[in-house]
Amino acid sequence: MNNYDVIVIGGGHAGIEACIASAKMGCKTALFSMNIHTIGRLSCNPSIGGSAKGHLAKEIDALGGVMGVLADKSGIQFKLLNTSKGPAVWSSRSQNDKDLYPLFAQELLLSTQNLTLINSNIKEIIISGNRVKGVLTETDDIIYANCVVLCTGTFLNGILYTGLNGIAGGRINEQSSVSISKNLLNYGFKTGRLKTGTPPRINRNSIDFRKLNAVGGDITPTPFSFRTTNVKNTLTCHQTTTTEQTHDILRKGFNESPMFSGIISGKGPRYCPSIEDKIERFSEKNSHQILLEREGLSTDSVYVNGFSTSLPRYIQEEGLKSIGGLENCIILKYGYAVEYDYFYPNQLTPSLETKSVQGLFFAGQINGTSGYEEAASQGLIAGINAGLKFLGKPPFTLSRAEAYIGVMIDDLINKESEEPYRIFTSLAEYRLLLRQDNVYKRLSQYGFSLGLLSENDIIKLNHREYLSEILVTLAQETKTNPTVINSYLESIGETLITSTTPVNTIAKRQKSSLKALFESNNTHVPFPTDSNLFDKAEIEIKYEGYIQRQLAEIETFRQTESKLIPKNIDYQNIKSLSAEAREKLIKIAPISLGQASRIAGVSSTDLAVLMLYIR
Repeated sequence: MNNYDVIVIGGGHAGIEACIASAKMGCKTALFSMNIHTIGRLSCNPSIGGSAKGHLAKEIDALGGVMGVLADKSGIQFKLLNTSKGPAVWSSRSQNDKDLYPLFAQELLLSTQNLTLINSNIKEIIISGNRVKGVLTETDDIIYANCVVLCTGTFLNGILYTGLNGIAGGRINEQSSVSISKNLLNYGFKTGRLKTGTPPRINRNSIDFRKLNAVGGDITPTPFSFRTTNVKNTLTCHQTTTTEQTHDILRKGFNESPMFSGIISGKGPRYCPSIEDKIERFSEKNSHQILLEREGLSTDSVYVNGFSTSLPRYIQEEGLKSIGGLENCIILKYGYAVEYDYFYPNQLTPSLETKSVQGLFFAGQINGTSGYEEAASQGLIAGINAGLKFLGKPPFTLSRAEAYIGVMIDDLINKESEEPYRIFTSLAEYRLLLRQDNVYKRLSQYGFSLGLLSENDIIKLNHREYLSEILVTLAQETKTNPTVINSYLESIGETLITSTTPVNTIAKRQKSSLKALFESNNTHVPFPTDSNLFDKAEIEIKYEGYIQRQLAEIETFRQTESKLIPKNIDYQNIKSLSAEAREKLIKIAPISLGQASRIAGVSSTDLAVLMLYIR
């Protein structure tokens, strides 16, 4: 048992996706974890999805990954966010039972063929020449492998801070990994430091719910995965806010904050800041929203969303008790920050294989990202490519025009950032085409060809696409009766029609509903339908013009992506390039002109020079 095709290190969300993907592709895979009983733990917020993150979770599902299935099994509240806006930004989110999610993850791993779970710390990645050979365990056992996927999360030289006290650890009550960073630095890899944090947890029995606003889930909850038929929606969250008094109390502890004192050098996530960071950066605000989210159905632990902090314990307690409804709260676990090593992601290829060491892949927070969904997406891509590497097949990548996963990885390897990367819909140039409702149309064929989706899966998904196309065709071919339709149009405040008109023409109107139009017009649909199927068809009809425009833009994008840069190009010989462009091109080594065009510091003039040189 000392020889594997693929070794995955780390049992977080990246590691789970990576090892299951390579195992399903037929590779003999081992997952190493310092504690196999903590695999799949929801370290911070017990939720999956959210704005743009929901897109990633759905894309994972469409490719044959498992995050969506695990979220559906352990979910206790489901919501579709941003429904007041356009369909491009509709995004799924679930609140999850923190105890059930890891149990379902571990159960799935243990039942996966070709996969072995090994409870051991890794001291060293074994490299010979420019190729990975395996790993050295804490007991000095050498385990050989063709490929290694490193998914270490916040555990590389992790230090936990509450106040000015720092202790080694990757998570509360869990040890850090102290040797891998030094090991890889010896092979020329470059590292930096980042910071993230988590809020306190409080006892729900100590909360005065009379002073809080209830926040429920959707009436008709929608699962993440196409493989799920029903989900639970039994949890109600509650909302409150901080006050000026809260802010004054927390300011008293700023001189004991590891962030403000300079003890923590790594930057934290800009879009998920600590409460002290929010008070400092947005000093004009009198309050900040706090969402109280129960962490499971069999626990009294409540997650104080919006109160991430590393302030001293006595300040945390005093601050919480100044918030409406929390005057008598009992703290079960104090908030803390964790600072950890990450590897600059420009050292990776688009397949997430390292440029300098063949067969070595990085995935998750080791690449400078934040969030479960970002980590899981990278783990899936790295696991797929580790499997393909072993099988002697070309790497699998997704472009910015195909998936948010493609946007994220392209951003990581091309754009330098000093803070943890988080996905946003605004980062995608073609977000109208990267919607949740068309995710299976975009990506499921890839999952099937890679062996991650079964034949039954793809038949089921293709059938649903076929039904949606029938609805679109039916709307094009069905003529409306003005007498009948005008009563519906009047009810929604739309302009009346004077002659027979195709249903799809009226469906393009902003307030109209395709389902309601069919019902008003007594249009017979020859198969069972649901609201999601009608929504899918309606979006295709309503946004047809915009979709065609983005498809044309994507064609131009693909042309630049197909113009490859020779591997042996010497940028030092291209004298007309600016010094900054030459430095960045040497550092990142882009594969195509399209990739080169997205590197910060490479101007349009530099790109023109490069195109001319290659020609």
